[in-house]
Amino acid sequence: MFNIPNSLAFIRLLLAPVMFFFLVNQDASVFKDIHPSWLNYFAAFIFVVASATDFFDGYIARTFNQITTLGKILDPLADKMLTLAAFLGLMMIGSASAWAIFLIVTRELFITGLRVSAVAEGLDISASWMGKVKTVVQMVAIGFLLMGWYGGTLLLWLAVILTLYSGYEYVRDFFQKTSIHKVIKI
Repeated sequence: MFNIPNSLAFIRLLLAPVMFFFLVNQDASVFKDIHPSWLNYFAAFIFVVASATDFFDGYIARTFNQITTLGKILDPLADKMLTLAAFLGLMMIGSASAWAIFLIVTRELFITGLRVSAVAEGLDISASWMGKVKTVVQMVAIGFLLMGWYGGTLLLWLAVILTLYSGYEYVRDFFQKTSIHKVIKI
């Protein structure tokens, strides 16, 4: 149950609130002598380490056939916690558009609900290629925004477009599979 991939996903779950803490508590008395940019850099470091665990848990799980039901739940949950913690933290410190974050969060919640419905129907709606591209672009956008690099806002809006498009693909696939599933049941 707790193999290396699942342990890495669990570490990612733990790192998400730590990163969020450094982003949203920049004016706390604990950090009074530290410039906020250093807290952003530290949050970026945590984000990069956590993102690396995402790559390695998937690689190890597939290479060594360590895919588990727990991992199928834990991995996307950890991914969402990490990216949402980063996006919400960036929004709270004024480094990301509230509209962009609203659209991303809304899509993530909607697709999570759709996946739960799919599981209830006995269907598997796995991440598509576009869903994986969306995740990479979101992570790169987060890195740019955390570091305050030029192009971060443009990358964020590109991530929004890809996020919404991949959400469309999930919805389309869900309805195609549920229609086929109901026809076969009859």
